[in-house]
Amino acid sequence: MPFADQAEIGGFAVGEERTDAASAEQLAQRYRSLVEHTPDAICVHESGTIVYVNPAMVRLLGARSADDLLGLSITVFVHPDSVAPMLERINQLTAEGSASPPAEMDLVRLDGRTVPVQTVSVLTVWQEKLAFQVVVHDLTAQRAAEASARQAEAYFTTVVSQLEEGVLVVDRRGRLESINPAGKRILGIEESEPVLGCDINDLPVTMVDRDGQPLSPNRHPMAHTLATGEAVTQFVFGIERADGRQVWLSCNCRLLNPDNPESAGVSSFADITAYRASKRQLEYQATHDALTGLANRSLILSQLSAALADDGGTLVTTVLFIDLDGFKAINDTLGHAIGDMVLQIVAQRLQQALRSEDLVGRLGGDEFLVLLAGHPQRADLPALVERLRVTMAEPIIASGHRLEVSASVGITELGPHEHRTPEAVLHDADLAMYRDKPSAHRELGLGQNRRSNNTHAS
Repeated sequence: MPFADQAEIGGFAVGEERTDAASAEQLAQRYRSLVEHTPDAICVHESGTIVYVNPAMVRLLGARSADDLLGLSITVFVHPDSVAPMLERINQLTAEGSASPPAEMDLVRLDGRTVPVQTVSVLTVWQEKLAFQVVVHDLTAQRAAEASARQAEAYFTTVVSQLEEGVLVVDRRGRLESINPAGKRILGIEESEPVLGCDINDLPVTMVDRDGQPLSPNRHPMAHTLATGEAVTQFVFGIERADGRQVWLSCNCRLLNPDNPESAGVSSFADITAYRASKRQLEYQATHDALTGLANRSLILSQLSAALADDGGTLVTTVLFIDLDGFKAINDTLGHAIGDMVLQIVAQRLQQALRSEDLVGRLGGDEFLVLLAGHPQRADLPALVERLRVTMAEPIIASGHRLEVSASVGITELGPHEHRTPEAVLHDADLAMYRDKPSAHRELGLGQNRRSNNTHAS
């Protein structure tokens, strides 16, 4: 081969080596730049002596510059409790490029303050000698966040444990993750009874709906929340506890983490048994006569209004207006206490003589009203009225007094496409009752001309 050709080939080889060297230097420069600017601290120690630190390591150890750290033993900055585990980790690194698993330890700054860190050591070559390159991640912020979270959780646990409202958490499988003391108390579960981890449907309670009918587990609001992610508020249901007591609850359910569809569900519930009983009592008092327990005028008008709106339905078809004859004399001669006893006995007799679907009410004084349900035959009405008369005419024994009362009964029937108001129906039944009295008032003659054709005395 000619000399010139050999020179050209040799020149090419030299140029290639120079290119590789330049590329290696460029790569090294990039690595140094990365190390210098990374937020994690990096140091290199050779035989335990620090030979390199990046700016982040200078800041982490509280030094003014790298010169304050170079040449010092690495163990100067390692907490005594962490020295032995650190040496054991790096002694296991025997092959170049091998790395220790991430480990947590404590460093000690120049000012004496302890810093929690996570480190990874790599056996590498530094200036043609084996050395350990250590990447150090400051855990101060993470530990502070964890401490804050623990404190918040402790506060939350304390608050929840002191609530009068029950709180429980259910996982995606329907298993109980937590329940506060109030929750156990409301559900009738002993404080010492282990229930965590059990299926919520296996708790020692039987659920019923507002009407007292069994409530299947899939109708419980927690099942709906876990299935759909939707919150449920103020869901009222009852539970029959293991001790036999029935308790009514108002319940709210939602996902513990609404942003995560796979989140567990949290339920808060309050015992509203007393409130519900009080509310029902108030509703009863608002619609029933305090003396006799019969429906009062308000409830009568409400039921009558519904029947008129039914337009030919089966709610109410006949109205009986009943007035006791001679009751005023009983009040005047024997007193109101005995008069009240008479009214109570008459109310009981009326209820016993009629069907459960018929409504018996007291308008006031000695006036009663009966709303007959269904479609009784007109021919049957006289027999019904006679039965009521006979029932109420039976002697009444009140505080040693033998009393007899009779009754006047007025009847008005509701026809199809009825246009009268409830008050007008009562008025017509009242007129019919007065015509039924033993000595009817003559002045009712005008009223007879105005009355409805389906209104008559018994």
